[in-house]
Amino acid sequence: MEKWISLSFTWSGRSFTLEIAHSDRIFDLKAALFSMTDVPPERQKILGLVKGKLPPEDGRIGDLGLVSGKKFTLVGTPQGRELRDPSRMELLSDVVNDLDVDFSANPAAAESHKNDQRNIRKIREATEKLKINLIHPLREGKRLLVLDIDYTILDTKPLTSGALPPSECARPRLHEFLTAIYPYYDICIWSQTSWIWLETKLIELGMLGGSQSYQVTTQKSFIFLDKTPMFTVFSKRDGKSYSHHVKPLQVIWNHFPQFNTKNTIHVDDLGRNFALNPRQGLKISAFRDAHTPRAMADRELDDLAKYLLHVAIVEDMETLNHKDWKRVVRALPPH
Repeated sequence: MEKWISLSFTWSGRSFTLEIAHSDRIFDLKAALFSMTDVPPERQKILGLVKGKLPPEDGRIGDLGLVSGKKFTLVGTPQGRELRDPSRMELLSDVVNDLDVDFSANPAAAESHKNDQRNIRKIREATEKLKINLIHPLREGKRLLVLDIDYTILDTKPLTSGALPPSECARPRLHEFLTAIYPYYDICIWSQTSWIWLETKLIELGMLGGSQSYQVTTQKSFIFLDKTPMFTVFSKRDGKSYSHHVKPLQVIWNHFPQFNTKNTIHVDDLGRNFALNPRQGLKISAFRDAHTPRAMADRELDDLAKYLLHVAIVEDMETLNHKDWKRVVRALPPH
């Protein structure tokens, strides 16, 4: 059973109370303060909570020795509510961050993430908050492909800046790829952006509201997820701790129990998004510089389609090592 404590604080002459779990991190405390006061974490000065300097963001609340009723003071200026330039969206720094982790090479770290009480609670909370409306039921007996957008099937930077037309930002042979796999896989498009930008990207790519055979129309059903069910976890690389978002597949499985560890593949250009489900993760090379000859000659999606069709008949996909997917494709006989 998780332990919770109640903390009281004052800010700008006003009093507040918040509940926080022992398994939460300093990051979560700062996020809660931000939600209550609009003071962003980088501007927060927390006085009187602990003696000396506050621990790093990955420090656990339960390690601070706090008791319910503990009081502290928050000092900081709230952020404005001005509109932001879409090309400088808050999420893009995390989407394009090159700091990545291979959790398939460190199963102990992945297991630690899965068993962390905070992460278990975050999955439960994300499941409860998530609302998915399907026009038509998903198809019986299909596998599930969870597909990232940014730098996986789309070069995001020239699209958001307007430097290139949308059709030239898509990874080559995107529509052929989706057409090939759709008979075997239901598809979940999961973007690390807000819904309004996800919808815009899908329309501009011709994936939504167009004439493709896999189209998301009243005749076909995809699952769409934005950044809402994602949450922050804390990993280590080269002995140093850093925070990053994660895509917890369990949230999907909780809503659609026909999908599970045995019939789901998650394709993404960021391995750290597999932190909670490394056995389902398939890392694809990032697609960038869409206007260059190298990018226009990219055929990664052709190879990925071959692999997904090859493994679609495997009863338990968790037995596969997707890290070797390109080697498997090279060994396949030519069509």
